[in-house]
Amino acid sequence: MNPEAQTLAIIVAVVVALWFTEALPLAVTALAGAAACVLAGVASAEEVFAPFADPLIFLFIGSFLLAEAIRVHGIDRRLAYAVLSLPWVGERPARVLAAVAVVSMAISAFMSNTVTAAMMLAIVAGMVGAIEEAGRRSGRPPSPAFATGLFLCIAFAASIGGLATPIGTPTNLIGLKFIRDELGVTVSFPGWSAVGLPVVAILGAGCVVILGKLFPAGVARLEGVTAYVAGERARLGPWTTGQVSSVTAFAITVVLWLVPGLLLVVVGPDHEASRWCKARLPEGVAALVGATLLFILPGDRTADGRRRRVLSWHEARIDWDIVLLYGGGIALGELCLSKGLAAAVGASLTGWVPQGAGATAGLVAVAALVAVVTSEFTSNVASATMVVPIVIAMGRETGGDPAAAALAATAAASLGFMMPVSSPCNAIVYGSGRIPLRAMMRAGVVLDIVGWGVITAVMLAVAALAG
Repeated sequence: MNPEAQTLAIIVAVVVALWFTEALPLAVTALAGAAACVLAGVASAEEVFAPFADPLIFLFIGSFLLAEAIRVHGIDRRLAYAVLSLPWVGERPARVLAAVAVVSMAISAFMSNTVTAAMMLAIVAGMVGAIEEAGRRSGRPPSPAFATGLFLCIAFAASIGGLATPIGTPTNLIGLKFIRDELGVTVSFPGWSAVGLPVVAILGAGCVVILGKLFPAGVARLEGVTAYVAGERARLGPWTTGQVSSVTAFAITVVLWLVPGLLLVVVGPDHEASRWCKARLPEGVAALVGATLLFILPGDRTADGRRRRVLSWHEARIDWDIVLLYGGGIALGELCLSKGLAAAVGASLTGWVPQGAGATAGLVAVAALVAVVTSEFTSNVASATMVVPIVIAMGRETGGDPAAAALAATAAASLGFMMPVSSPCNAIVYGSGRIPLRAMMRAGVVLDIVGWGVITAVMLAVAALAG
């Protein structure tokens, strides 16, 4: 390695150690690592800090504002109770578990996985309380293990649901940026979802089956669920102006996200409309258009009768820690590629991957496995930042498909189901006090294995179709 790569290796090792131990806030560590690269002469400040102004940063910002409007106006709770009140769900344990998974995955596809887990924890905690109280009155209480399964379902499904869209979790955008910049492959919003949705559907079903088997309710019906959900839904009242406007802004944003990809399919990449959308309507701009509408469209009336906007600036909460962590992580990842560090590490790992005809299959399987294991011990963002550049370098060394392997590592970095430190979702539900660590590890390791297999198979299928 050249001197810059050697210095960078030391900085990355320190940053990874701090990410593992969380001795400093993750965003602070990412910023300190970027600053250290400039101080140590690895690269210029302009090169190091360029990722902080990447267009995907503004996709984050717009998405955070849209998600905040949904939370502020209670649309997420409307969705949750609407699904839980479906006649199909009823009071059957397996169906209640499936409904919790579906709601968690649907919300986390567009909102922060962490926010989704926190919101669903409050809802499910109320449901569990009602179930246990009704069970005591009837003399047929469900097994305490079922509550453990429900709480684990929140965390696991929220992490799984983030794979459905590019904005579902920062990990997706990190991987997509590396794939775009290093391999010249641009994955559109519909293109990612076409791959992510099957993964989410299979993993979501597997999650429900695994948790249902490991944590059975012990009763045929969960008395009290229907009454509790109906009561909570009645308290929501009719749709408000703010809720309608929030949904309108969100729907417009989704349409703008989907239009470029649809035009590519319908009229082709050489059509003037396709070229215009590619140049003028990237996902970040679409998100900012939708976010801007939140400050224009009418909201609810205040106590003194004045009409407010959907969102005020003091309500416009943006998760700057995620934004800064993303920028710092991407900066280190790009430096690893440009300075040759990723290539050196990738070359040392090529012995894990078969050469020749089986290179792509082996590369994809190894990429997913390394990302899963890494995500158990550090944040998903850090896992993707470390693994994806190395996987791309390994692809170039072995002759395997680096794009498919990078996609596999990106998706697998969102797994990490075994321990509370594996993801904020796990930490949130573990804090409920209803989940023994052994239970989380037992269910998590099974779902990790299933997830690794599903992601490997789906990405190999994608590579075969693309080839």
